[in-house]
Amino acid sequence: MRFTKPRDLFAAALVAGLLAHLLVRLSYDTLPPLPTFAGFTLLVIAAVNLWLAVSLRARILRKPGSRPVEPLTAARAVALAKASSLLGALMLGAWAGALAYVLPVRDEFEAAGHDTVSAVVGVVCAAALIGAGLWLEHCCKTPHDPHRDE
Repeated sequence: MRFTKPRDLFAAALVAGLLAHLLVRLSYDTLPPLPTFAGFTLLVIAAVNLWLAVSLRARILRKPGSRPVEPLTAARAVALAKASSLLGALMLGAWAGALAYVLPVRDEFEAAGHDTVSAVVGVVCAAALIGAGLWLEHCCKTPHDPHRDE
C-alpha cells in the first residue's frame, strides 16, 4: 500500500467538480435547495479521524504508558484515512462545482444566495476531512527504528 498522493486527490476533486457543475448547470431550476448544514457530516467524520490520529500516534511512537498498536488496528486506521481523504476530495469537488455555478448568479436567484452559503460550508468541511484523513494516514506511519537494521 502506498501513501495518498495529493495529485490523486486533486484529480478526484477535479472530476467530481466538473460533473457536479455540469449537473447543477443543467438542472438547477428543478433541484431542491441545498441544505445549509449538509457539509457538517464531513466535519463529524473529520473529528473522528483526528481523535483516532491523536490516540494512535502516541501508541505507534511507543510513548511510555501507552499500549502497543495491533497491526490490524493500524491497517484499519490507514484504510479509514485513505477513504476519508478520497471522500473529502470528491465532496470538495462536488461542493466547489456547485459553488462555481451559484456564486455568479446569487443576485439573480434568491435560492442561489442560500445555496452559496451551503456550498461554502460544504467546501470548508470537505477540506477539513481531507486534512484529517491525511493526518491520520501520517500518524499511522511506522517510526524509524535505528536498531531495526541490525
